[in-house]
Amino acid sequence: MEALVASAIGMMTAAGVYLMLRQRTFPVIVGLTLLTYAVNVFLFTSGRLATNMPAIYGEGAPGYSDPLPQALVLTAIVISFGMTAVIVMMALGAFLESGHDKVDMNDDDAPVDGGQK
Repeated sequence: MEALVASAIGMMTAAGVYLMLRQRTFPVIVGLTLLTYAVNVFLFTSGRLATNMPAIYGEGAPGYSDPLPQALVLTAIVISFGMTAVIVMMALGAFLESGHDKVDMNDDDAPVDGGQK
């Protein structure tokens, strides 16, 4: 099971990095989202979750599950949602301003004098 989760984290990370290197804004946003999913799964599995265990150790309980990774993942989900919303709005504004959604600068957009004054 650990090998399956580790390979899923690796594939999500690789796909996220690949998509973040694209020249369009939508794949960059999807790649960033995949990368945050990979980090969330990594944080979630780092807690060694146990099934049917309470979050707080009691006298009758044989053990407990650590609630800290779960709290970290919930916080990371909220932060990544806000970050994705901000990036989507910035990409939409850049698209409406320039008329295209390319990430890099074309030769047509370069300054005529080479940027020197």
